[in-house]
Amino acid sequence: AGGAGGRGRRRGRAVKEAIYAGTFDPVTCGHVDVAERAAHVFGRLTVAVAEDPAKTLLFPVEERMALARESLAHLDNVEVTSFSGLLGDWARARGVHTLIRGLRAFSDFEYEFQMALTNRKLAPDIETLFLMPNEDFSYVSSSMVREIASLGGEAEKFVPAAVAEALRRRLGPR
Repeated sequence: AGGAGGRGRRRGRAVKEAIYAGTFDPVTCGHVDVAERAAHVFGRLTVAVAEDPAKTLLFPVEERMALARESLAHLDNVEVTSFSGLLGDWARARGVHTLIRGLRAFSDFEYEFQMALTNRKLAPDIETLFLMPNEDFSYVSSSMVREIASLGGEAEKFVPAAVAEALRRRLGPR
């Protein structure tokens, strides 16, 4: 019983599936860590790679999906797909009511908080849960990885091996 009044459940059912969405350009060790954490909490996790035409991206969506699949292949309850449009609408169409967002540092909080509240207004039946990556990855961002790789730095310290190779192919040695 307890005093939670059914919180943590949606209309009498335990939450079983979540969506972890992002551009993943490229997927980093921090993304993998957050996906692993979410995959341990939920029976099924969909990693949704955004087809984001508003951003200038290094990798096309098909390659970002392939890199995410390879990086997350060790998780048997994870599916990688792409989406476009409003995430809340896409999640609702799939029957999923939980979104996962990673928080690396306090500097992420304001943006993520704003996005979560906007999503709540647009899709009040969908909850956002924040997960923190291992502190070893709390400072790693895709934009930092792209900059390091473009300047000839060792990106493999921050990304899975397949992603490091894709960065070398895309950017060449510097």
